[in-house]
Amino acid sequence: MNAHLHPQLKMNDISDDKDQSLREDIRRLGRILGDTVRNQHGDEVFDLIEQVRQNSIRFRRDADEAARAELETTLDTLTNDQTTQVIRAFSYFSHLVNLAEDQHHIRRTRAHLIAGSAPRQGSLAHTIEALYNTGHGSQQLLDFFQTAQVFPVLTAHPTEVQRKSILNCQMVITRLLDERDRMQLTPEESAANEEAIGRAVLTLWQTRMLRTSKLSVLDEVENGLSFYDYTFLRELPHLYAGLEDLLASKDATFAQHELPSFMKMGSWIGGDRDGNPFVTATVLEKTLAMQAARAFKFYLEELHTLGSQLSMANLLVKVSDDLLALAERSPDHSPHRADEPYRLAISGVYARLAATYKQLLDLEPVIHPSGIAEPYATAEELVADLDIVHYSLHANGSAAITRGRLRHLRRAVKVFGFYLAPLDLRQNSDVHERVVAELLQAANPELKYLDLNEDQRIEVLIKEISSARPLASPYLTYSEETQSELAIYRAACTAQQRYGKGAVPNCIISKTDGVSDMLELALLLKESGLLHPAEGRVDVNIIPLFETIGDLQNSAPVMDRLFGIPAYARLLASRNNAQEVMLGYSDSNKDGGFLTSGWELYKAELDLVEVFAKHQVRLRLFHGRGGSVGRGGGPSYQAILAQPAGAVQGQIRLTEQGEVITAKYGNPEVGRRNLEVLAAATMEASLLAYTETAPKPEFLSAMEELSDHAFKAYRNLVYETEGFEQYFWESTVISEIAGLNIGSRPASRKKSTAIEDLRAIPWVFSWSQCRLMLPGWFGFGSAVQSYLTAHPDTGMQTLQAMFKEWSFFTTVLSNMEMVLAKSDIGIASRYAQLVKDESLRNRIFPRIQAEHEATIAILKAISGQDELLAANPLLARSIRNRFPYLSPLNHVQVELLERYRNGDEDERVRRGIHLSINGIAAGLRNSG
Repeated sequence: MNAHLHPQLKMNDISDDKDQSLREDIRRLGRILGDTVRNQHGDEVFDLIEQVRQNSIRFRRDADEAARAELETTLDTLTNDQTTQVIRAFSYFSHLVNLAEDQHHIRRTRAHLIAGSAPRQGSLAHTIEALYNTGHGSQQLLDFFQTAQVFPVLTAHPTEVQRKSILNCQMVITRLLDERDRMQLTPEESAANEEAIGRAVLTLWQTRMLRTSKLSVLDEVENGLSFYDYTFLRELPHLYAGLEDLLASKDATFAQHELPSFMKMGSWIGGDRDGNPFVTATVLEKTLAMQAARAFKFYLEELHTLGSQLSMANLLVKVSDDLLALAERSPDHSPHRADEPYRLAISGVYARLAATYKQLLDLEPVIHPSGIAEPYATAEELVADLDIVHYSLHANGSAAITRGRLRHLRRAVKVFGFYLAPLDLRQNSDVHERVVAELLQAANPELKYLDLNEDQRIEVLIKEISSARPLASPYLTYSEETQSELAIYRAACTAQQRYGKGAVPNCIISKTDGVSDMLELALLLKESGLLHPAEGRVDVNIIPLFETIGDLQNSAPVMDRLFGIPAYARLLASRNNAQEVMLGYSDSNKDGGFLTSGWELYKAELDLVEVFAKHQVRLRLFHGRGGSVGRGGGPSYQAILAQPAGAVQGQIRLTEQGEVITAKYGNPEVGRRNLEVLAAATMEASLLAYTETAPKPEFLSAMEELSDHAFKAYRNLVYETEGFEQYFWESTVISEIAGLNIGSRPASRKKSTAIEDLRAIPWVFSWSQCRLMLPGWFGFGSAVQSYLTAHPDTGMQTLQAMFKEWSFFTTVLSNMEMVLAKSDIGIASRYAQLVKDESLRNRIFPRIQAEHEATIAILKAISGQDELLAANPLLARSIRNRFPYLSPLNHVQVELLERYRNGDEDERVRRGIHLSINGIAAGLRNSG
């Protein structure tokens, strides 16, 4: 066995020699993991794991039924301790394969750049070249950047099963793999490197994979902040610098311009209250303080280093008058720096920033300032001082010095301010409704707000938000819910005064289905000092979130009516006549299925574009995309380019959720690449002429028919089939996910097992664990079959033309193909056996299996492919690398579920289930 926990891939398994380094990394990591298992647990455990590995590979690669039988026999007879070791080994191998693939992606990107090849699609270089080739000039680009907004928004959701301690271990391994790539190591250095990897893998093996207690909201905040350390604080400034240099190389105009900070990170973590009772005003305040502390710590460290580097003496260089004045204001009176004006200036900036740190957060920097200085009132004042240093260097022969640490620090302060990331508030419209009703009734007992119809509510709300008179009274006692909501918004108002207007700029209303939902939030903002009736000004964006199929269909009429209300139009004018609308992918999918959700989102965007143009309001869409296809996931570049014409007007926000945050941003280079893709796609969707014409009428008609059929098929299975709710709870790990310590909020909105009340995230996550991925494809096969029956002569030709000519349809099918490639109906059948009612099982699983087979066959027919992923060799390679290691995890998970549900109370059984959930999620990557 030679201690190799790695796939025995034949050379023709991956024909491209460019993948040799990837294979070597996987083998190296597998061997080291195998050595670790042997050294820690002996030959018996190691031999068992190797036996499982070899049989799984034989079965996956050769469809060897004897290997399958031996595999199942081995796994079914494991003791609880043996089961735990098998799960841990295969789970950690999945994590290590992820690291190797990420490193290979970086390796291939660098090789491409070193070779001087043409820019790759999705890169900013490719986009800029395409823009200039199509006649776009500097003024058009300057105008774009003046108003552009590209905001990825991090959210905390209960699919992020990876502990930060595990991620830290992985970061060490990543760094060591990168060292092997970038440096020509001597034999001695290579051995030392591999030994270091061995130590890191051993640490990983000995690090607890599961949390022993449930995450708090502030734990989630801390986890989210770690990605600023890994990636955002350094890589976003580097991205800006690279884009500026790229533009300057194309057009001398840009040599004179620094780009506006059009891309920033956003966050929901610590501000999202929808269904999370643990997000309070106190948590909001602590979240903002934690964010600010992260920003200040970074700035202070950078300033200290910068001060050590700017050692120029005034006898040798000229400086500007402003720089001299800045140096003179410094409290640093050391004689050793008396003739070093730049150091004195930076020392003064450091002292002022340290004073700000103390004033805002009551914290002291590790390195104390040289003296007492006045705090900065705003981040803009800090930028102004750094600009003085920049322009003095630039004007006096030292422009090259401005392009290093100073450049990146100036950009970081512009992007992250004193608050690090704009924090969104989100709450359900039902909560706003109850709070407003209580406030109104307390002020006027005769007013029964909840009994009013929509028109009457709008009339009452307009009157209240137009009046400067407060509605809430300090002399009245309100319910705990009302007090909590008012406290949240008042805390947001205080945060804007403390950290800047950008600290809490957005308030999102979940489950928006009418104009009154928007005005209720406006009233609460008025009560907290964030809306000013006399001035007609509101200090935050009021953002509706349309989630269900019905809400999406109603979104344009709601906004049309809202824009026609003068009181709201006045508020909108204070926000530069720009209105953000959030579209929910997860709940619309759970409500209506994958195909209908995608189609209704597309149509809603078209209708919103028309309504916004009518009222001359700028549309900014906020896409609530999850990691998995079942929640709107898939490649971001293609998703943005597949938006309907006019939907991306230089501004876009989209959520980055769950395990996808780690996959996209845990590695700095991968993170920067993902940020670049978002910027490039937004530029292309906004500025480049569409290569395709508007969808043909027959395409739209066909899509409407397909959606109608798919909706009926999905609803019939999920909501109309008797016993389906029981089937879901028994055939998946939803019950066990609900008990896993992977998020601060519950899996369901209510204490029930109803699918309607279940959050979309654990809904999708559960189906992915049993390898069925049902939310990402179910209904498509039935829909196409019905469509072809109605159009026997032209149906298939129409669908094939849609696939070739319409990017929306192409993206839908591409994402569905990815999901189907990760599904495994054989493994899913094992989970179906968990359903105790045999008649229920036999009524439902064959339907799912038939739909699965039909969907794959039809997808191949439409795309013209003989096998799934024929056009996506990278993903196909990834699946070959990792899926032999997922099958044992799935099999063991089923066995443990049977033991647990049959009354085995051994804690090792429960822990094993949770470990297997972690391992399968790691292997699938975008699973929830």
